[in-house]
Amino acid sequence: MVMIKSTNPTKKVQTTPMAASLQLSARPFKPHFQSKSLSKPSSIRLATIRCSAATPPKRYSITLLPGDGIGPEVISVAKNVLKLAGSLEGIEFGFQEMPVGGCALDLTGVPLPEETLLVAKQSDAVLLGAIGGYKWDSNEKHLKPETGLLQLRSGLKVFANLRPASVLPQLVDASTLKKEVAEGVDLMVVRELTGGIYFGKPRGFSKNENGEEIGFNTEVYATYEIDRIARIAFETAQKRRGKLCSVDKANVLEASMLWRKRVTAMASEYPDVELSHMYVDNAAMQLVRNPKQFDTIVTNNIFGDILSDEASMITGSIGMLPSASVGESGPGLFEPIHGSAPDIAGQDKANPLATVLSAAMLLRYGLGEGNAAKRIETAVLDTLDRGFRTRDIYEAGTKLVGCKEMGEQVLKAVESQIRAAV
Repeated sequence: MVMIKSTNPTKKVQTTPMAASLQLSARPFKPHFQSKSLSKPSSIRLATIRCSAATPPKRYSITLLPGDGIGPEVISVAKNVLKLAGSLEGIEFGFQEMPVGGCALDLTGVPLPEETLLVAKQSDAVLLGAIGGYKWDSNEKHLKPETGLLQLRSGLKVFANLRPASVLPQLVDASTLKKEVAEGVDLMVVRELTGGIYFGKPRGFSKNENGEEIGFNTEVYATYEIDRIARIAFETAQKRRGKLCSVDKANVLEASMLWRKRVTAMASEYPDVELSHMYVDNAAMQLVRNPKQFDTIVTNNIFGDILSDEASMITGSIGMLPSASVGESGPGLFEPIHGSAPDIAGQDKANPLATVLSAAMLLRYGLGEGNAAKRIETAVLDTLDRGFRTRDIYEAGTKLVGCKEMGEQVLKAVESQIRAAV
């Protein structure tokens, strides 16, 4: 099994809240495919000078899945930032865009075409924009865009979803919580991604003894599913502040009773991690009441889906939060946690920073390229320091910009790192 561990134990860790959440090194997945049609090196002169001619460039193939709504806009920004940051570290990327979600439905009649999944499996990492929209809301379940995302996760065999939620000093006033509550929050939600009620069987529709229509789903977990996500969570906590809170509903649900039993049993293997348990209803309340008490949270699929979105609002905007989904082998899936926002699609209003930071997680977790990842994270912080804000994080005294301008400012911040090094 691929375990989260440092790829460079001598490297000094950046101490900002963002770095604390994002800079958990993971052993990169072994690539199954090396693209032969690589993108041209960056046209920025300084970036070209920075790369040594004597050192052959490292090459990676990246599958881009822009998806629906604002997805194409934010992916375009992230792609440009990824190319520039990579070029400064002697990295070349081969990008291949493929349809998924609603756009795939319109093109092929299915939310995840076989060709899209095949290309994704053959790449070194996958970067996703967003999926869904009002247009397809009335479709049958197997023809909904979101079904394509579930199929993609299943096809890539990614089971651990890592969602950082950190309140950056520049955005503490954007949080919906009081400053004294939000300031300093830095937590990671480790969500089991491919089991539980979203995938459990039996499921479907039927009629009860009174002839009334019923809908039913099954919350089910096997020991191996719990053990592998728990191990990821314990090792994540080891790289952070050594505290792990397992969230369940063991007072009611048998699946949660087994979850708590297995997580508790594994704790003996990690004596340096302080393990606690919390019911999900209490966890939802505590995230609003005192979020700083949390370091690393591990939980099942549906609880993680809900709690990670709640945690995102503590940070000020869901448009700031990236995620990484990893498995035992093969490419990881990296995506912002926000939705497709069809109401603002095509209007240059989207916040691209969550996708940009997802690209940083792709570099660190998917490819083991920590230096390039740090360039992106530093550039995002610098852009915020200079006062640039999209609508979702705007406040008086800052400069309101659109999606494209925010991307350009991040690129300028990456370029400024070259000048600072000269």
